Amino acid sequence: MSTLENKIDFALVLRVKNANPNGDPLNGNRPRTDYGGFGEITDVCIKRKLRDRLQEAGQCIFVQSDDRKLDGETSLRNRAESDANGLGKDNWNPKKTKKDDAAKKACAKWFDVRAFGQVFAFGKEGDASGVSIPIRGPVTVQSAFSKEPVSITSTQITKSVSGEGDGSKRGPDTMGMKHRIDGTSVYVSYGSINPQLAEKTTFSNADAEIIKSVLPKLFENDASSARPDGSMEVVKVIWWQHNCKAGQHSSAKVHRTLTVNPDGSYTLGELPGLKPEEIDGF
Repeated sequence: MSTLENKIDFALVLRVKNANPNGDPLNGNRPRTDYGGFGEITDVCIKRKLRDRLQEAGQCIFVQSDDRKLDGETSLRNRAESDANGLGKDNWNPKKTKKDDAAKKACAKWFDVRAFGQVFAFGKEGDASGVSIPIRGPVTVQSAFSKEPVSITSTQITKSVSGEGDGSKRGPDTMGMKHRIDGTSVYVSYGSINPQLAEKTTFSNADAEIIKSVLPKLFENDASSARPDGSMEVVKVIWWQHNCKAGQHSSAKVHRTLTVNPDGSYTLGELPGLKPEEIDGF
């Protein structure tokens, strides 16, 4: 299978309605915002959803969510060293396996490793036999930011009805807070796929098509109390495929051709020789 031949840029236009798209655990799980009050969905959050959709599509994923684990492994290290995964401990032993060989096997095994990269760190602190294998992936995703400052509504809720003694009192631990973005907000994220890095991880043209197929379904099977079904939506995916490995234009110039309005409508500028593909959300 040939590795990726052409550079790819892409953009995601997302709509959030009365939901918490990405809570900040260090701030009471309030929706993330920057200093200007614009809403943010981190790149880590977006890649987590991409991994989940890829796993649902049948791809082998290394960094699995706890509630979506398929192999029962209790840690990433156990998953990496598991013989059941076809790798085993010897692959991470510098005395038995070269780093490059271990990296190739990991990329061949797990889709997210060859797409986003991964750092495999083995060995205890102070152990000279430890080994670290960094893998730089070709797929990069930027955080998504809202087109306008967001308004956050916080509501006090009762987490349980159990109390003290005969149950007639509610303890202070039964109360909690729930946060959401009020009304409707449109967010935009950008990404790119680099053929030079794809050569090192064996990320292929077919892999790029798989990424393209799951992006419109980013919020499928992702509902929760904070994000009820229908409250998160991919409005549009814009996909630019260049005609060479280096790309006809820089990613920054390509991304600037997309202008998204606060209501979700958008305009696309033109660049010589580069035609974007517009894909509707799921």
